[in-house]
Amino acid sequence: MRLLTALHADQDAERSVTVDGVPVSRHELLGRAAALAEELDGVTVAAVHAVAGLPTVVAIVAGLLAGVPVVPVPPDAGELERLHVLRDCGATVMLSDDPAAAGTSGLPVVPVSGPSRSGSVPPDPAPEKTALILYTSGTTGPPKGVVLSRAALAADLDALAEAWDWTADDTLVHGLPLYHVHGLVLGLLGALRTGSPLVHTGRPTPSAYAAAGGSLYFGVPTVWSRVCADPASARALRGARLLVSGSAPLPVPVFDDLVSLTGQAPVERYGMTETLITVSARADGDRRAGHVGLPLAGVATRLVAADGPVPHDGETIGALEVRGATLFDGYLGQPAALTDGWFATGDVATIGPDGWHRIVGRASTDLIKTGGYRVGAGEVEDALLLHPAVVEAAVIGTPHDDLGEQITAFVVTGGPAGPDELIGFVAARLAAHKRPRVVHLVAELPRNAMGKVQKSRLPRGEKFS
Repeated sequence: MRLLTALHADQDAERSVTVDGVPVSRHELLGRAAALAEELDGVTVAAVHAVAGLPTVVAIVAGLLAGVPVVPVPPDAGELERLHVLRDCGATVMLSDDPAAAGTSGLPVVPVSGPSRSGSVPPDPAPEKTALILYTSGTTGPPKGVVLSRAALAADLDALAEAWDWTADDTLVHGLPLYHVHGLVLGLLGALRTGSPLVHTGRPTPSAYAAAGGSLYFGVPTVWSRVCADPASARALRGARLLVSGSAPLPVPVFDDLVSLTGQAPVERYGMTETLITVSARADGDRRAGHVGLPLAGVATRLVAADGPVPHDGETIGALEVRGATLFDGYLGQPAALTDGWFATGDVATIGPDGWHRIVGRASTDLIKTGGYRVGAGEVEDALLLHPAVVEAAVIGTPHDDLGEQITAFVVTGGPAGPDELIGFVAARLAAHKRPRVVHLVAELPRNAMGKVQKSRLPRGEKFS
């Protein structure tokens, strides 16, 4: 079966992909991409300047049709990052309408747009062939290339379609970047596999979401927070069938606001570049604030700990490992990262007796070991966000001579609230050992392009002010 099943279907071939207000039918998209695919004969790896526009869609589809591994390059990448990605992946061309897209790399830039033309659609490449190489930053070192096969993409999209009842009758709306799993794999390739029309809003603004008239919406927590801050736009989503949140934990207050304003609880899901999406709430099942649901079809999960088995009691924290058909083939140029088929995600989680997963966060930053206790940063952040003056909160562990680590919070406020008040507020709602020992009031939290808070950039020194 072809990876982009619906793109090749004759039925409803006029169903469109619209990016930033510019539409193209599936039939026209296939023709343009097939013509560009013919130009990729002999290309071993194709980089794509992944701006949010139709040229990026055409370029990515062309690479997939040609069986050439595609490497999306963020348009805001700095020159050093771009050079590293292009050299590491071995790209031989950059696909872009911007002649300067390759920077100082010296790669030839192949234009995507031009006179209207069509090409012959080549035979579908083998399922095990590499489809995408997505670069992800770890805690140390330069970004690493995550190698994703066509089979892994197909398995994940089919499992999500089953879990979310996602069909060609849906209209998908999102405004997420086209160089991450969320916006690219789910938000573009998912629509081209299921057949649902796609409306990419260019930017994920509340007004753009409200005007799109979709049935299925994707967003990161920052998007949903901004939607809730615009009640008129939020209420315009009452006609939607499903609101999906991912890429970072959705704060419980935002979950509750979405329920109040849109009339439905959002679906939360969990995944990462190396595993694609592996755990999710279902369209026909429960939606629980602070939880990401159950493993998708074909996916297995487990919790491990150095001191023995981790009970599925919904409370005990363990390191999350994943196994299944959605896993990557490894990091580019590095040995396989699996142990007996299991991938260690680097995240810590709890699993309840009913199998529901709650992601505590990254083991390196979100599991705080303080005074002999293990505390999840997300639980403390959720408690802080219940305070009416708190707009955003990020919690980390910082060094402490007696406790090992102390719970330290960085808080953005929209009203009067001092550190002592916030410490007492949490202490009244959680166990005493879970209260922050230190609260820093800050103007903003450092975030990446997907809206994730970058906790590694938060100061850990005792004299921060």
